[in-house]
Amino acid sequence: QVQLVESGGGLVQSGGSLKLACVASANILTTNVMGWYRQAPGKERELVAAVINRSNSKYGDFVKGRFAISRDYSKNTMYLRMDNLTPEDTAVYYCNARWGTENYWGQGTQVTVSS
Repeated sequence: QVQLVESGGGLVQSGGSLKLACVASANILTTNVMGWYRQAPGKERELVAAVINRSNSKYGDFVKGRFAISRDYSKNTMYLRMDNLTPEDTAVYYCNARWGTENYWGQGTQVTVSS
């Protein structure tokens, strides 16, 4: 059973920045897809950013160049750098990783952006 542990969430003012981290208990180099999702109260979970097949990155339309996904394979860790945050970015952010047909989620980390 793979574990994904997120960290780095918190309270930040509008216009501020945060960097989320997701540490995996397995080798992330062999993931098919690894990414970040978020879910705000009353809304569906949505894609924030993902790395597909180790080389292609995909971002949600709302990101508009403000976020950057990266990975450190030596640490089995994925990051999400978020800049110019707005209150609309307030949500629980989840790490997701897929190895073949095996799909795993982290427990989530809360990001709250105050106006």
